[in-house]
Amino acid sequence: MRKPLTHLATILALAAGVLSIPVAAQGEPVRVAEFLAECPVSHRLSDDPIVLPNLAGASHSHDFFGNRSTNARSTLQTLEGQTGNCNPAADISSYWVPTLYRDNTAIAPTGVTFYYLGEGVNNPAAIQPAPYGLKIVAGNAKATGDNDSIARWSCLHAGHVNPSKNFVECPSGTMLETYLDFPQCWDGRNLDSADHKSHMSYPVAGGCPSSHPVPVPKLRMVLRYPVNGSTAGLRLASGTGQTMHGDFFNVWPRAEMERRVRNCINVVMKCDHAGNHG
Repeated sequence: MRKPLTHLATILALAAGVLSIPVAAQGEPVRVAEFLAECPVSHRLSDDPIVLPNLAGASHSHDFFGNRSTNARSTLQTLEGQTGNCNPAADISSYWVPTLYRDNTAIAPTGVTFYYLGEGVNNPAAIQPAPYGLKIVAGNAKATGDNDSIARWSCLHAGHVNPSKNFVECPSGTMLETYLDFPQCWDGRNLDSADHKSHMSYPVAGGCPSSHPVPVPKLRMVLRYPVNGSTAGLRLASGTGQTMHGDFFNVWPRAEMERRVRNCINVVMKCDHAGNHG
């Protein structure tokens, strides 16, 4: 059986004309293990409630999405019961990434989608709901080059432009796009860790390592910025494009997360914002 293409590989294959999009027969659900949330920028602060908790203004600037109340002092208790700006509204989780600038002008992303995927592990039926209150950090805010970066930059609808771990020049009429995959193997015990990474791991050869035996949905952040042309003056608040990183604080209501994992991920179905398929 041919291995499924990643989102990035699919974009490149479509652009090259070597792949066609499979279309389900009318009335049949699309067999992709996925649910999603779309959340525009809610606010911008120099705060990081995971890495620098209770230290307002101590971080580089971040763009926050989802839960409108997020700040340096946020905890699970302060976030739950608040409102967010996601579609679906049930998702009041908090997400954040470093602010993008051209010179000293901040540029907000105009399209932000958070995909929860069943890919990455060989058995989607074994994936469990992300635990309530889980904190995950992906990427390296201190990256000094490609070797210590997992950033991916490309151009929306311009698959002929090779992706890179740093900013790429996008043709006129396209947009700069970045996506970041979060680790999806949990140690089954800790909602956070001292380095904010040790409680999570990436899969190895389609399975979770014995140290992190619990597979949860793979979170993929996809952000599109109204930027094309020269990359001169582009920078993240944390540095070069290679320093792209993201944070996730899970405040999905337990029942909503469980339903989506059961109805979308475990049975390999593509769901809409409401968590329904078909």
